[in-house]
Amino acid sequence: MKNIFIISIATIMLIGCDSGKQLPTTKGVYMLLDTSGTYTQELVKAQHLINFTLAKLNPGDTFAVARVDTASFSEKDIVAKVTFDDRPSIANRQKRQFREKIDAFVKNVKSSGYTDITGGILQAVEYLNEAGVGKKTILIFSDLKEELKKGYKRDIPLQLNGFNVVALNVTKLRSDNIDPREYMDRLQMWEEKVTAGEGTWRVVNDMERLESIILD
Repeated sequence: MKNIFIISIATIMLIGCDSGKQLPTTKGVYMLLDTSGTYTQELVKAQHLINFTLAKLNPGDTFAVARVDTASFSEKDIVAKVTFDDRPSIANRQKRQFREKIDAFVKNVKSSGYTDITGGILQAVEYLNEAGVGKKTILIFSDLKEELKKGYKRDIPLQLNGFNVVALNVTKLRSDNIDPREYMDRLQMWEEKVTAGEGTWRVVNDMERLESIILD
């Protein structure tokens, strides 16, 4: 009986330790940049957002920026990625190198013929899950008009439990001005797709509100 009692106490203590285990407090941000058609002209705005995000992230946080092109479910589309060092001098150097990669990308970017947003989101989920961060945010800098090349399959349920998905700078297309329902339907379609995957969704066209999204 004494041995059973000791084992029972030990079991309770182990359960207590497990239940008190702290989740990661680091943040992970994965930003998708639409490079289709004339939307590349908007990427200068994206540079400002990237610089802002770099300034707000802390040691241990993870940041990656990837392009959305014809086939975006690929690590080859990641333009820059980093997990910030605990040492301020190293972290500052990492941020400077990150900015340099983004500046070079924006300067030399070529428009893609198609827009595989879903593939980009799938890659973002995989990347942030592997990073093991606490708060996971996917930023989509796009007009949200997905156009897939013939033969590409993207009717895949998104697994977004624990992810915040934020659409930024959702510009209106010429056809949206003719029929605003196209714009509203596009936003609703993506909201339904994200929430069906148990993620949270919001649209932010006022860039001044980005700080609260990243830091909340």
